[in-house]
Amino acid sequence: MTTASRQKGLLVVIAGPTASGKTSLAIQVAQHFGTEIISADSRQFFSEIPTGTAAPAVGERGGIIHHLVGHLSIHNEYNVSKYETEVLTLLERLFTRHKVVVMTGGSGLYIDAVCNGIDALPDPDVQLRAEMEERFRLEGIGGLQTWLQALDPAYYNVVDVNNPMRLMRGIEVCLQTGVPFSQQRKAEPKERPFATLKIALHLPRNILNQRIHQRTDQMLKAGWLEEARAVYPYRGLNSLNTVGYKELFAYLSGEWTYEQTVEKIKTNTRRYAKRQMTWLRRDAAFNWIDATQPEKAIQEIVELIGKAMERGS
Repeated sequence: MTTASRQKGLLVVIAGPTASGKTSLAIQVAQHFGTEIISADSRQFFSEIPTGTAAPAVGERGGIIHHLVGHLSIHNEYNVSKYETEVLTLLERLFTRHKVVVMTGGSGLYIDAVCNGIDALPDPDVQLRAEMEERFRLEGIGGLQTWLQALDPAYYNVVDVNNPMRLMRGIEVCLQTGVPFSQQRKAEPKERPFATLKIALHLPRNILNQRIHQRTDQMLKAGWLEEARAVYPYRGLNSLNTVGYKELFAYLSGEWTYEQTVEKIKTNTRRYAKRQMTWLRRDAAFNWIDATQPEKAIQEIVELIGKAMERGS
């Protein structure tokens, strides 16, 4: 924690795999400190898909102001660079009235952008991007996965391997610079005018898997399929290229039965949660909290925040 960061405020990041209970814990922490929440879930940004992204409804937010939830349309162009700029501007304003601000979500790349900054990487190459898109058209996602794995296995192990745009960007940087993307992402963190406390939630795998299955069933009962049907005409948008919607789109196009679709969603969500854990574990700054007992977890988080604030006073 630098001298400059001590003068401003404390950003508390509450991260963890999907279905680990981040939202509920973040709300309770925000209530305790009388502060606000910033979403770091890149799927919850889009207003048309709240059910399938488990975005907290207004009545579920415990009276806490949530920023960057449902603030975009699926048709909007958005990326991590825009997110970094938007959040830094927002934090500058929030820290004028709060000593602590909570950020929660499972999108590791977006959390990194706010805490550490985005590395200066080359701009996309039009000709190379066209070549990658052609390979994607001919070979599907598997072609991109194989390509990136050969170029940069370290990045392949942490990237969302079902997101073609992320795969293409990794391939692009490797080929343009001749250096693996993973190595270029290890630059020194950028100086921030605030302190950061990172907290990650942990659950035993069997409990997490059970929660994933239960939440999938609950979301489907809450109208997830109907929500997917409403955006089905726009299924080619990158904003909809995410776990759950891809499977439901396959069902709506007649590729799978409903039972097969539900099982695919649960399987792919478990895999997504595993990748999220891999991403979090690579960052030694995270303080791991057992989330099996929420009341005890809240107490531990509040204590960690108190100690961090004392160090910065």
